[in-house]
Amino acid sequence: MACELILALDAPAPGDVAPVLRQLGGRVRWVKIGLEMFTACGPDCVREVAGLGFEVFLDLKLHDIPHTVARAVESAGRLPIGMLTVHAAGGPEMLRQAVAAQRQCSARLRLLGVTVLTSFRPEDLRAVGVGAALAAQVGHLAALAVEAGLGGVVCSPLEVAALRPQLPTALRIVTPGIRPAGAAGGDDQARVMTPAEAARAGADFIVVGRPVLKAPDPVAAAGAIIEELGSKSGQRDH
Repeated sequence: MACELILALDAPAPGDVAPVLRQLGGRVRWVKIGLEMFTACGPDCVREVAGLGFEVFLDLKLHDIPHTVARAVESAGRLPIGMLTVHAAGGPEMLRQAVAAQRQCSARLRLLGVTVLTSFRPEDLRAVGVGAALAAQVGHLAALAVEAGLGGVVCSPLEVAALRPQLPTALRIVTPGIRPAGAAGGDDQARVMTPAEAARAGADFIVVGRPVLKAPDPVAAAGAIIEELGSKSGQRDH
């Protein structure tokens, strides 16, 4: 499978990115709706974006007691979404109940276990009481996701190469923390790579937002990333 671009809709409402979405229809298949837009607009924003012909990755990073997360997965599963995130740090029982709820409500929905946020540095893990090395913690949480039956994991691109051989082939790796060459920094992400580097490492999906949304020519910016992924996915390091 070639690595694929997911466009992160980093905006309060679909209307704020509607011009870009109209331009990218037919070129970009997946878009990500995160907490900002979902909190502002609720489920209607998912329906609106899906109605434009895009596959929706709903990035809510659910993390609560098992029953609450399971019910939230059931609710989200009624929406036109293809991927949904839960925090793998919620533990085995939370993950198992989330998977059971997903299987009951939507066979096409892929649950993704978030490992360690791309904003985290080693000192951040220590600050929240985790003594493991960052890469080891990512591997541990990914193993919990696999054992519970999730369909994928989310990690920074820096952990992909080590993680990919440890995971079942069918399990997808989604990687935020992607910056195209020459893109400005200024966000919260600490562990980053270019699209080509992430594809070579073994990522199945990369998530890119502002470098496309804020580009003078979003179609050209997205096209350059897609072309880079197409040329590099066949040259993976593993």
